[in-house]
Amino acid sequence: MIRKAAIVSIKGLLLTSREINILTKEKPWGIILFKRNISSENQLIALTKNIRKIMKDKKFPILIDEEGGRVSRLSNFLDNTLYNQKYFSDIYKSDKLIGARVYRNYINSLSKILLKTGININTTPVLDLTKKNTHNIIGDRSYSKNPNIVNELGKLCVNYYKANKIGTVIKHIPGHGSTNVDSHYRLPKVSSSLKLLKKTDFKCFKNISSFFAMTAHILFRKIDKKANATHSKSIIEKIIRKEIGFKGILISDDISMKALKYDLIKNADLALKAGCNLVLYCSGRIKETEKLLEVMPYIDKFTAKKTSEFYKFLS
Repeated sequence: MIRKAAIVSIKGLLLTSREINILTKEKPWGIILFKRNISSENQLIALTKNIRKIMKDKKFPILIDEEGGRVSRLSNFLDNTLYNQKYFSDIYKSDKLIGARVYRNYINSLSKILLKTGININTTPVLDLTKKNTHNIIGDRSYSKNPNIVNELGKLCVNYYKANKIGTVIKHIPGHGSTNVDSHYRLPKVSSSLKLLKKTDFKCFKNISSFFAMTAHILFRKIDKKANATHSKSIIEKIIRKEIGFKGILISDDISMKALKYDLIKNADLALKAGCNLVLYCSGRIKETEKLLEVMPYIDKFTAKKTSEFYKFLS
């Protein structure tokens, strides 16, 4: 499979001629869509069909961030504001059987819309733990303060989406809950011990068989003093791959976020060298997309193999 190791975004409701040119020429691994790309259900269907036609790939990965609650990209035609992750956790903590059933019914209903509109990967669930100092950027996007509840609901979420032939992206691995800083604007730093993190934040992500995971742009001082998780070979190898045991495709969080101090090209290069399989660029600026894709390497054998497994799953 000839694909560049990047997931990119587009600017508007339609592909421009310049975007079509760069996509066909450079062949990114996938495209992520945002609210700016969606005005109606029919428009979204037409857009995803056009993307796949241009890419000459009926299974081309098209991602969306439809967590529910505050994070809903389909809000121009779908009201998903009530259903954040805390909503389902509250029901689940009261009665696990009823909670699981309600969550399954919700995911089944949402999956029908995603499949109809051409989305095959939803960047959910959020497996970050809620703590006293957790920044509101996570807030009710998190299931719970209890790592066992987070882990249990994470498994249910991934499996329910799998039953609907939709891929998931567990995030933000290895955990965003121990910081009161928003990584969109500056680098969060965590001073908790490795022993404590294993019992709390990291535990949330263990043994969840998602095809994909997304990194956290967070500096874990007791593990790697210099590099944030996205750029840390030590954290990716020792924590994400070994301690947590994640075996799928690892995607960086958005490389244009201000937690990362370098330019797009260097941020992408450092992420791939550290062990990320794909880099994510969300701003949709065509000049930056062109510069990024022109220098991105093609996916490695591991990523090609895992992508083939994902394509077989979609069949």
